[in-house]
Amino acid sequence: MTVHFPDLPDASTNVVELLRTRARLHGSRPVFSFLEDGEREVERLTYAELDRSARRIAAALQDRGLAGERVLLYYPAGLEFLQAFVGCLYAGTIAVPTSPPLPGRPAGRLHSVIEDAEATLVLTQRSAEEDVRGHLDRMQLQEVPGCLATDGEPGPGDWEPVQAGEDSLAFLQYTSGSTSTPKGVMVSHGNLLHNTRMIQTAFKQDEDSVLVSWLPLFHDMGLIGTALNALTLGSHCVLMAPEAFLMKPVRWLQAITRYGAHTSGGPNFGYELCARKVRAEQMNGLDLSSWELAFNGSERVRPGTVERFTRRFAEVGLPPHAMFPCYGLAEGTLYASGGTQEAEPVVRAFEAAALESGRGVPAPDERTRGLDLVSCGQASLGQLILVVDPGTGAPVPDGTVGEIWVLGESVALGYWRREELSRETFEAATPTGEGPFLRTGDLGFYDKGELFLTGRLKDLIIVAGKNHHPEDLEFTVESCHPAVRPGCVAAYPFDQDGAECLGIALEVARDFEFESTPEPDQVRSHPIGRAVIQSIAEAHDLRVSRIDLLPAGGLPKTSSGKVQRHACRRAAEKAAEETSDV
Repeated sequence: MTVHFPDLPDASTNVVELLRTRARLHGSRPVFSFLEDGEREVERLTYAELDRSARRIAAALQDRGLAGERVLLYYPAGLEFLQAFVGCLYAGTIAVPTSPPLPGRPAGRLHSVIEDAEATLVLTQRSAEEDVRGHLDRMQLQEVPGCLATDGEPGPGDWEPVQAGEDSLAFLQYTSGSTSTPKGVMVSHGNLLHNTRMIQTAFKQDEDSVLVSWLPLFHDMGLIGTALNALTLGSHCVLMAPEAFLMKPVRWLQAITRYGAHTSGGPNFGYELCARKVRAEQMNGLDLSSWELAFNGSERVRPGTVERFTRRFAEVGLPPHAMFPCYGLAEGTLYASGGTQEAEPVVRAFEAAALESGRGVPAPDERTRGLDLVSCGQASLGQLILVVDPGTGAPVPDGTVGEIWVLGESVALGYWRREELSRETFEAATPTGEGPFLRTGDLGFYDKGELFLTGRLKDLIIVAGKNHHPEDLEFTVESCHPAVRPGCVAAYPFDQDGAECLGIALEVARDFEFESTPEPDQVRSHPIGRAVIQSIAEAHDLRVSRIDLLPAGGLPKTSSGKVQRHACRRAAEKAAEETSDV
């Protein structure tokens, strides 16, 4: 497979070839800028500068004989990460992006990634080198990787171009580890070229399409969907640290205004945060008229959030069609499906009772208890998305909930060092032999050509023979009491005395925090507990067996911000065992 980028004379078979062409054609053009505190531009790289820096880092890696070896990238927010990542590509070294542990938090995930990837070196910058060495010293590793600061003195060697084909391994994207030990998704050069071109086609981008992002670069949406997308496109990407956005959400919108961004986006919670937190006086000076594509993915897209955000910021020029719900996953490199760039999001109401039975039936009128769902569009650029019976692999009719399977050039090579799991996940076939498909583990259905997601196969809560998706229960709880922090609720099933029960864990807003956290047997009589019980009973006809009220930041989440429902389940079942032992 070769991927053609319309503004380039030749098609590319590997990322290095494409990036060197970009450096030759756009040498003085800026590719990346970084905003300190989300406001002041303190770093800027041109295509030529990035190419020189990448060759310098690649030469240092080649001097160490690290072609084909795994190298961990450990960087604070900034442009040094991207120089190191491209340097690894240039050297034929396998980059392993990772997130530095939060201060005071254990480095368990970092330890797991180093061991699983069999990393031989950690790349970092001088300001973080002591932190890295401290983590390595505390880990009981059989082989302790070395450490190299890439912003130090240049190495003695010269870079030697490497040969890479479309199936050559480019890097390992480790999954968040929400249910188990993180798994390394093997992303090839061909995967990256196909997926970035698919994004550019769906988003209708060209080299003049400026991108703005606050997403972490160690995560696939930030790395591939913004940084590498801009780099392969030949455009300019403006970055800020995630913390800068979270502390003051209006910084995101100010950066879009300042740089006239065409594309920017993130998970649903980012839009909700802006709709709730950006004050009226902060709207002064905003101009979002350039923002043609506001991608929304990584977690369930909420129709209420789409409506609130679009309505709130229409007064400062946000186009009505800007919001672009989409679907993707690391095993598919990133992007899998999306809507139409010029059209407003497709929102349809479906019967709640039918969804509980695995059917997507449009709600006939407002009197029927319905659930609004946002479409994630369709596949593109030659990919195929099927909805199948997860037991047989046979495609199901439209309106039937099943597992989502994906086939195409963006589907990754498999999981690093996990052959059996790779076969199960990446080599699925229909009963007629069509394949190989990627089994996503996500549930959804087609309605009139539009793909609607309903949840995760393994997260499904089944009570009294009815299916309940945790996202729906969490949404109900979020609006039941003002003390519940949006995006900080987990609904999970757990076993108690042989029966599957429903548990709810939620974070309490700081303004409502308790002097002492109520004991489990007191929570049900607390005003927040009563609101949770009543809302779930009324909306879903379910009984809540356990409620955990947690302080802000107390809900288990992955490095990318996704709720770890299985961690909540394990804690509940452990507590139930301890109670029964007493």
